[in-house]
Amino acid sequence: MSSDGRFPAGGDVSEHHGEPPGAASEEVLAPRFVISRRYAANSGGARGLLITVLGEFARPTGQPTPTSAFIDVFGRLGIQEKACRQALARAAADGWLVPIRRGRQTCWQLSPPCLQFLTLGAQRIYGFAPVQRDWDRRWLLVLARAGESNRSVRHLLRTRLRWAGFGSPAPATWISPHVDRVGEAEFILREAGVHGDAQIFSGEYLAGGDLPGLVRQAWDLEEIAQGYQGFLEEFTDPAADDPLVCLTRIVHSWRRLMLLDPTLPHELLPAGWIGVPAGNLFVEQQAGWRRAALREWERLSVPGC
Repeated sequence: MSSDGRFPAGGDVSEHHGEPPGAASEEVLAPRFVISRRYAANSGGARGLLITVLGEFARPTGQPTPTSAFIDVFGRLGIQEKACRQALARAAADGWLVPIRRGRQTCWQLSPPCLQFLTLGAQRIYGFAPVQRDWDRRWLLVLARAGESNRSVRHLLRTRLRWAGFGSPAPATWISPHVDRVGEAEFILREAGVHGDAQIFSGEYLAGGDLPGLVRQAWDLEEIAQGYQGFLEEFTDPAADDPLVCLTRIVHSWRRLMLLDPTLPHELLPAGWIGVPAGNLFVEQQAGWRRAALREWERLSVPGC
């Protein structure tokens, strides 16, 4: 990134594997491993929260975790024991977790595909920056139309392409300053069943109206800015003094912002883009809470496993 921000290095790492980088799939990633982008996008209630807890704590330790540890953490976050147990059971049914019986205690081990999923997700979380670095001024253009009567396909296209950071300045037209996302675009088009009728181009802007105007048509920057504003208000001076709770909440919120923000180049964003201080706050706060949070997780998870 430029001097406007200070973020850790990292590329556009997919949260999915087995498909082109960044592919937004809701299908089976490996045998008995199913995950919805709704949960990956932080809108899946207890199951969405479970992804954050698994990624931040179970993944780094690499050890089976007793049910009691999840119940304790979820309780601190305001989730009842019943909802926690249901989330664990559903995660096991979908192949995220492998239950291990040790006496009366049930422990949960990450499945290999879930571990890979969470590792790639962590790389993306900690490599994400709200401003695109080193833009070469090229654009990726996708022309994809679904029939007016096929609402499900239009919804799938709109949802998946927006998750991938594409904006739509006109009907059936999608643009992105990330030309390396062509593989992801093709995957989405195939998933929607419109690849054969769509076209993908890459090129450079030459003349015409101003690009910031195009950006305002293609993306709702006000919505994204409001998300960052809420993030700053919540985490600049958090009320909770429990580092495990603080780390879980900040990562959980950051994941959602990552899917809202298309990561545009600096020159296409409003002056003083609020994503920069929000990104700096995430880096600083999570680093301050991480060590104590992991120590507390280890204290909770070691007994019984």
